[in-house]
Amino acid sequence: MKLFKQLVLSSVIGVASLASAQTVKIVGLVELSGTGSTSGTNFDNGIKLAVKEINAAGGILGKRVDYVSYDTQSNPGVAKGLTDKAVDEGAYVVMGPVFSGSIMVSMASTKRAEIPNFTGGEAAAITQQGNPYVFRTSFTQSTAMPKIANYIKDKVKAKTVDVVYVNNDFGKGGRDLIIKALEARSIKVGADISSEPGQVDFSSVVVKAKQSNADALFAYTNEEESARLLRELKKQGYKKPVIGETVLTSQKVIELAGDAANGAIAHVGLTADAPQAGVKKFDAAFQKEYNSRSDHNGLKGYIGMYTVKAVTEKLGKFDSKAFAAAMKNISLSAKTYPGLLLDISYDENGDLDRESYLTKVVNGKQVVSEILPPANKK
Repeated sequence: MKLFKQLVLSSVIGVASLASAQTVKIVGLVELSGTGSTSGTNFDNGIKLAVKEINAAGGILGKRVDYVSYDTQSNPGVAKGLTDKAVDEGAYVVMGPVFSGSIMVSMASTKRAEIPNFTGGEAAAITQQGNPYVFRTSFTQSTAMPKIANYIKDKVKAKTVDVVYVNNDFGKGGRDLIIKALEARSIKVGADISSEPGQVDFSSVVVKAKQSNADALFAYTNEEESARLLRELKKQGYKKPVIGETVLTSQKVIELAGDAANGAIAHVGLTADAPQAGVKKFDAAFQKEYNSRSDHNGLKGYIGMYTVKAVTEKLGKFDSKAFAAAMKNISLSAKTYPGLLLDISYDENGDLDRESYLTKVVNGKQVVSEILPPANKK
């Protein structure tokens, strides 16, 4: 009987080892609850859609992707603990967190373990730490803000701009860089207004903006807060241009703000409303899978997962350290790797570059008004 149990145990261990050898572990650290739930859920769903497609097509180098996601609860401390868990589980690549404050805390663990870590965070400081294992799925604020400032100067022709931002790493980083970009173009900042994560009442914020009487307002807050700000602006009869970056014209904000979102303008790194064929195909697949439209975070998760596939296949092996080295100054073509949707490149710091868009909310829908070339395109 004892011999039989040993044989059974050996068989189970052997099957588990074989299964492990035939799969590659990817761990998602995502905001599935808390203030970042909209962003994290979309990011996670984008990854899961990509994983489903990749596995259906034979996996990566013949291995099936084993993807598991954990909820950071939008809490940097929780994110840090879950990163250690992902390291212990032998993750080949870690996807997330999305929020800048969380990745700033958690990425030290993946760095020590030499595991590539993709993030949706936009704070400029993320890739200014000299961490060779962290890579963005979104533009850095340093890339996005000059594009917005150019639009404000050349198209809006504003001389003064109020700035409303959320008081966290994401918001403060964006606030500092948009002010720098505006001042470099001789545009003055009127009211400099801080708001809090999860803030419900924006009446005093709008009162300050109206009293400032600037030519336009720049908004840089999270999805729910952006919607509340837009509703309050409409309620108080604010008539000046309202401009933002990515979040302001996102699907979630449009749903929450209703007709108050109409007229909002934003520079968007990714949007499911983009006219490119690959993006349209993604949009249809996402809606079929989840019965809802993706925001920019879903696209970031999807493209990020396909980037893992593309770089691994270029290497021809699963080697986390070699993967991180290969990401430096890499250029990937959507023609060669269709899952990327757009041509993409990374610099030596882990910052990406690709086409982006100017968008406006018209009759409750985000409309792409202009396709902007990659920032470093000559």
